[in-house]
Amino acid sequence: MGRSIAGVDDAGRGPIIGPLVIAGVLMDEDSVPALVSLGVRDSKLLTPESRSALAEKIKRLAMKISYEELTPSEIDEVVMKGKKLQKLNLLEAKSMAKVIADLEPAAVWVDASDVKPERYARQILDELPASLKRTVLISEHKADRTYPIVSAASIMAKVRRDGAISKLHGEYGDFGSGYVTDPLTIKFLKEWRKIHASYPPIVRKSWKTLKEIELDLVQSRLSEE
Repeated sequence: MGRSIAGVDDAGRGPIIGPLVIAGVLMDEDSVPALVSLGVRDSKLLTPESRSALAEKIKRLAMKISYEELTPSEIDEVVMKGKKLQKLNLLEAKSMAKVIADLEPAAVWVDASDVKPERYARQILDELPASLKRTVLISEHKADRTYPIVSAASIMAKVRRDGAISKLHGEYGDFGSGYVTDPLTIKFLKEWRKIHASYPPIVRKSWKTLKEIELDLVQSRLSEE
């Protein structure tokens, strides 16, 4: 057997609805070529059906899989304090450290959220327990396209978030993907706000899109007077 290695990636950093999911996949290094044979790659390049099928195969290959989910309120709490990207990066680094601490790999590759991958690596390492301070940690942009172990984590994170979004659809109706570029998502937010005093807990209230919606609603009401 080779050394234990892990890949860590996120899904749902940008949406206005739903959780931000971080997944870590732990494997024996000698098993990684099997991921390539399966066709594992960045989850964004795969269909939902392919992701789901690959997720089941990854589960069988992995020694362990670990998740952290950040709720909209947890995200809002840090983003509303200012310097949105820096705060969100730090929150995500702390969550990735929790995943890594749970997996305890000899080496780990992460998809860097920070514009400076080295800084992101330091932020994660600072949050690791003393027993893991010497873990080899490689932080790179687009690691999910470069390293199969990170691609596997990317798939697991996306499938986990897709499952969470599916459950929320059952509770709130079809609001689409939750991304601000999705017309269904924007329609849901506008319609909800027309009949409710505030947005539901599944919405990230620190996203500037809501300010734009509020402005549109005010202008719409004024034009009706």
